Amino acid sequence: MELLREDVQKKTFTKWVNSQLAKTGKPPVEDLFSDLCDGRRLLELLEGLTGHELVKLERGFTRVHSLNNVNRALQILQKNNVELVNIGAADIVDGNHKLILGLIWSIILHWQVKDVMKDVMEGLQQTNSEKILLSWVRQNTRQYPQVNVVNFSSSWNDGLAFNALIHSHRPELFDWSSVEKKTSAVDRLEHAFSKAEQHLGIERLLDPEDVAVAHPDKKSIIMYVTSLFRVLPQSVSMEAIQEVETLPQAATANITRVTTEEHYQIQTKQRFSEQITVNVAQGRVQSPSPQPRYKSYAYTQAAYVQSPEQKRSQEELQQRLSPLPAGTTSLESYQAALEEVLTWLLSAEDGLQGQAPISNHVEEVKEQFHTHEGYMVELTTHQSSVGRVLRAGAALLGEGNLSEEEDSEVREQMNLLNSRWEHLRVASMERQSRLHEVLMDLQHEQLQQLTDWLDVTEARIKKMGAQALGPDLEDIKRRVEEHKLLQEDLELEQVRVNSLTHMVVVVDENSGDSTTAALESKLQVLGDRWAAICRWTEERWILLQETLLKWQHFTNEQCLFDSWLTQKEDMVGSIKTTNLKDQTEMVACLHHLTTVKADLDVKRPTMDKLCSMSQDLLSSVKNREVASKLEARLDSFAQRWEQLVQILEMSITQLSAAVSAAQHSELTHSVTATVTKVTTREKMSAVRQTRESPPPQKKRQVVVDSELRKRFDVDFTEVHSYMTRGEAILQSPEFSVTRKDSSIQELHDKVQVKIVCLCLMCICGSVSFIYDLSVQ
Repeated sequence: MELLREDVQKKTFTKWVNSQLAKTGKPPVEDLFSDLCDGRRLLELLEGLTGHELVKLERGFTRVHSLNNVNRALQILQKNNVELVNIGAADIVDGNHKLILGLIWSIILHWQVKDVMKDVMEGLQQTNSEKILLSWVRQNTRQYPQVNVVNFSSSWNDGLAFNALIHSHRPELFDWSSVEKKTSAVDRLEHAFSKAEQHLGIERLLDPEDVAVAHPDKKSIIMYVTSLFRVLPQSVSMEAIQEVETLPQAATANITRVTTEEHYQIQTKQRFSEQITVNVAQGRVQSPSPQPRYKSYAYTQAAYVQSPEQKRSQEELQQRLSPLPAGTTSLESYQAALEEVLTWLLSAEDGLQGQAPISNHVEEVKEQFHTHEGYMVELTTHQSSVGRVLRAGAALLGEGNLSEEEDSEVREQMNLLNSRWEHLRVASMERQSRLHEVLMDLQHEQLQQLTDWLDVTEARIKKMGAQALGPDLEDIKRRVEEHKLLQEDLELEQVRVNSLTHMVVVVDENSGDSTTAALESKLQVLGDRWAAICRWTEERWILLQETLLKWQHFTNEQCLFDSWLTQKEDMVGSIKTTNLKDQTEMVACLHHLTTVKADLDVKRPTMDKLCSMSQDLLSSVKNREVASKLEARLDSFAQRWEQLVQILEMSITQLSAAVSAAQHSELTHSVTATVTKVTTREKMSAVRQTRESPPPQKKRQVVVDSELRKRFDVDFTEVHSYMTRGEAILQSPEFSVTRKDSSIQELHDKVQVKIVCLCLMCICGSVSFIYDLSVQ
């Protein structure tokens, strides 16, 4: 019956959780017990219910991450005044079915029930939401004779109450007689759930077959009825509330009934699940893997000290479980109780002997310790039964109504029971003490190992941090490999840290606080040191990765620039500037030099880029030796650059002068020939005139203006130099790359036109000059 109720609650609660997750676009849960264990889906659910974004959840998959996520969820619930009784993070992470269902029910009760009914409760000045809900149901179904709702279990299994509740507010949805004609409870329930889904927008949180049983799950019924309460008129009269208060207690007994088994489980959980969790700062290391690799640990103390209320409740439970009713002293009842106790005692002895030898591995000893806890709980539960049987035997002996044989047999039975019980009790306590002793030794050994490892690692990272990065790329690569070894060591140590996730310490009423405080203090110190190492490792890894990338980029850029600069130096060195044969060779060499000079102008921003990259690299490395090397490298580039520029300027000037001189000589020869030709023509004309004319007059002397000649030479030299440089620029690689662009092509054409115009001007000037000479 209990398992059936658990399955129904799991199914119903899962539907409710998924309906809430769907509102925020979150994926549904498939298994309520396993999907909530890591706390992430739980935080997503609370984020939707609270209506605002919560703290970021941890994405790791270890138990530590799960515990921290669940602890955050529990803290959020406490801030929202959600009642949580005996529910700890470890219970949810370990997948405790009852406590997970209890947690979800507390959430439903707060946001589904109390939140929906808070206004009505305030108006009626009532605090019992269940009583108000039952009053509302009875008030709205009073006109249906077949319906009499007195609780939230058996009163709903025939389906009439759901249909009546819907029909009372929305009679237009269906004919009541059609419901009365249905002979199957499942059909009536299906009818009600379908109408509510189609016309009221209520999701099918219940399945008809789960409700059509003798005692449907009360929590599931309340959850669904609350959904109806949300969408239907919510008026409740005081008369309806008073009517519910006068109902017989037997009718509403299921509202507060707790079975003996549930009571026993609750008391056991209260005693053995009280925990104190100490969260230390989280430390993570950034790595190529998608998940953080190093986590901090939490410390959990299981306290085995019962409160007075727990002791009284356990005594009452033991009285219920006692096989001998109080005040009974008959031999028959004594024998029956004795037989039952001895049967249990034999089983308990076998159970103790069947426990495995104490391990020397800390995790196995923890498991053995917790297993023996449950065994000790069983002994404590049956202790009163043994005592009552012994008291009953003593009472029989005191009455003196037994025969001598019966008297002797009872005494022997009592001695046997007492001795076997005492032996079992002592052996159990000895094993418990031994388990605790071994476990504490192993845990302290782990703590000492962690302390030693922290000492060594702190000295190691101090030494690593004191060493400056550099002086070259290979050294950075060695540092990266060294850091990877540190990361591997942290991964190995993480195993020990995970083992310290839950430390077990048994405390008593006298030393509990001091023992816990001392251990908490020690663990807090270790946790802070571990977190500091993790943070340093993460920051160092990021620095190494950034420095490595910067250095590789700078190295590649400077190699490319060095190769380019060497190429240009070789090119300039191969161009001859002296002993050239003719003007055509001079112009070609001048063209090549001008092209190289244009390339330098285009490449100049690369020098500035290298300087900026070196400064960025030095800001990460912070190494004087590296700084001096980089500065020397950049100075070398700068010197080579300046030398190349000077050589180019000097060579271009030298070649330009040579070309101008050659052109001047050729022009002079041409002008002389022209003058000679003109003079000869004039002489021949004079001879003809002498023959045909009067006596000749006096011949004019041709005088050449030296200033005009000098001005022509200077202008021609400048024009020719400009033409040469212009042609070189137009034919440079950078200009040819963009030649396809229309705007550049237009510029190219304009420049060519300007060169042609200058040539024409030069020719016109020469002709004018020759004409002046001829006139003179």
